[in-house]
Amino acid sequence: MRGRALLWISLGVNVALAALWWYLPRGVEDTSGLLAVKPAAADPDRIYKTNVVVRRQNFTWDEIESADYPTYIANLRTIGCPETTIRDIIVADVNQLFSRRRATEVVTAEQQWWRSEPDPDVTQAASERLKTLETERRTLLTTLLGPEWESSYYPYPAHPGSPTLDGPVLGALPPEVKQAVHDVESRSAERRQAYLDTLQKEGKQPDPAELARMRQQTRNELAQALDPEQLEEYLLRYSANATTLRNELHGMNLAPDQFRALFHQTDALDQQLQLLTADNDPAAATRRQELEHERDQVIQQTLGQDDYKRFRLLQDPIYRDAQTVAQHSGAPPEKILPFYEINRATEQEQQRIRNDASLTSEQKTQASEAARTAQQNSWRKLLGEEIYLRLLQQNTKP
Repeated sequence: MRGRALLWISLGVNVALAALWWYLPRGVEDTSGLLAVKPAAADPDRIYKTNVVVRRQNFTWDEIESADYPTYIANLRTIGCPETTIRDIIVADVNQLFSRRRATEVVTAEQQWWRSEPDPDVTQAASERLKTLETERRTLLTTLLGPEWESSYYPYPAHPGSPTLDGPVLGALPPEVKQAVHDVESRSAERRQAYLDTLQKEGKQPDPAELARMRQQTRNELAQALDPEQLEEYLLRYSANATTLRNELHGMNLAPDQFRALFHQTDALDQQLQLLTADNDPAAATRRQELEHERDQVIQQTLGQDDYKRFRLLQDPIYRDAQTVAQHSGAPPEKILPFYEINRATEQEQQRIRNDASLTSEQKTQASEAARTAQQNSWRKLLGEEIYLRLLQQNTKP
């Protein structure tokens, strides 16, 4: 039970009053009389001895504090601490204890940075665990202080809107380190907003390269507050590059080691690409192509041939749409790829019809309708009547 800086002033006043109470009854009782009496003249031939009585009037915090809450409360009462101050001290201590437990004992979906989609079971378990901890906190405070403790403020979360620093690595950070990280985040947000506000006034669009330089500055500041392991955990969870990578891997759900390896391989390349995004110089364009090719090769080597093929499919919006529609209609997983191929072929045919200058508008409409009918017939043959009808019903919803 540590960290009660916010309550030291209040406690200090009470300690001073207690010390004063201890001292005054043993001190001078009639100061007006003493001021009126002159001291007797000293006898130079007489030897005087001064008896110094040492009375212990100070104590240390360690003598008051206790790992046992009832003992701790009793010690505070012994030194004359008011009940309201005792309540504030104990509530703050218990809140800090449970804040630390929330940060280290609850596994949240955010901690599983390798997943492209949150695990609903993890989310549910985290919600139940948080409720259990809150019940424990309230029960403990009611047992120690009675129902009146509820008038005290419970500061959670301490930094709303900031990334959550929880889990085995970030959750175990000391309070001062967490505060340093939140300070970096606040400065970063202020810099970005000031830059965007200035551009808006000037009627200009943000420069992606400038935004990338701002992100790099934030990384450098975080590296001053966190050690390498902590910084890696933070970047895997909250960096823009990790978020982009998760979006690219949507639906794959790699193992933690796979995602970590892929992030390590692509992160530096992504930072270089972002600095070249708006550069129209021919040399910059060539360098972008080289970096993009290198990134693609890295992904292929890290994932392996089969997963890489799936990865390439996931970058195709038509495949993602087909995957979503097929899953919602109840189609078996093995039907997704042929369902996608039907849709891709139909899209290519529709594109050919739109670009055919030899066709009139009426002919294009007829050809487009024929392509759509052929697509639906292929769906029926692939999926069966029941799933096909369910699919049509979904497609006709507004």
